[in-house]
Amino acid sequence: MSERLEDIAAAIVADGKGLLAADESSGTIKKRFDVIGVESTADNRRDYREMMFRASDAMTKYISGVILYDETIRQKAADGTPLVDIIKAAGSIPGIKVDAGAKPLAGFPGDTITEGLDGLRERLADYYKLGARFAKWRAVIDIDTGKGVPSANSIASNTHALARYAALCQEAGIVPIVEPEVLMDGAHSIDTCYDVSKATLVKLYDELYAARVVLEGSILKPNMVISGKKSGRTDSPEEIAEKTIKLFREVVPAAVPGIAFLSGGQEDEEATANLNAINAIGPHPWKLTFSYGRALQAAPQKAWSGKASNVAAGQAAFTHRAHMNHLAALGKWKPALEKAA
Repeated sequence: MSERLEDIAAAIVADGKGLLAADESSGTIKKRFDVIGVESTADNRRDYREMMFRASDAMTKYISGVILYDETIRQKAADGTPLVDIIKAAGSIPGIKVDAGAKPLAGFPGDTITEGLDGLRERLADYYKLGARFAKWRAVIDIDTGKGVPSANSIASNTHALARYAALCQEAGIVPIVEPEVLMDGAHSIDTCYDVSKATLVKLYDELYAARVVLEGSILKPNMVISGKKSGRTDSPEEIAEKTIKLFREVVPAAVPGIAFLSGGQEDEEATANLNAINAIGPHPWKLTFSYGRALQAAPQKAWSGKASNVAAGQAAFTHRAHMNHLAALGKWKPALEKAA
């Protein structure tokens, strides 16, 4: 495969393909394993992820790349094969989460700043040697209008950090996925989400330009424009699609090859239906696909439940969700296809 950033970015958003976000921190995957009654040991985490990476239909047909955690990019499968090699053998691209998580932003209660820039140049060089060809950095933008969250300083600080990260990635020959996530946890309306998302993306692209990031060699991983979970409102996929595309057409440069949505706490089918609605109103100047974690993994996790005898069932569940999102990335998904599985 070409090592050009532009070619790697294009491969990540190839028609009908998207990303598996398997980069949960040790704390997050422990919570997920607690739900299915599985102890979060290094071997169990490896076995679970190996199960997905060896689901050949899903990985070869529907998954363009896998976002890994530091532990996972260094792990070997039960038979001694590096997990990175299993991913590459399926024609998928290994990637790596490189941020150190969101911490409180000093002086701004309710706001956070994502840390991890210190030593990043050296870590990226290490990850490149381990096989990573793209990376991910997540900025967290919460909404609490009653408390003035997010502040302008929060948006400025987080987007500046995203731009510095992206420039370091490209220097290392790694495609940066920039993830400014406006959380859907609050009580805000879809219009408030639109306004905050717009302010964030306008500032993000100002910072990326200033940092001389080559947009053709980058991917945007944003939230959809959607009402907060505590708002009491359920938006239709069509409304979400209309607002989201209106936003992107206003602020995301056409030079960006693709936009890979995060699921942000949406249910499996909800995330698929919304992605499908977004693609159904195309064509768009960018590829619009998925970079889902829980929305791809909840079903296979439950089907697997830590038992070797359930590996085939877990792989089938993963393949089904990957297939549904493949169809949604093409605007060809229908609810009846879920019941046909």
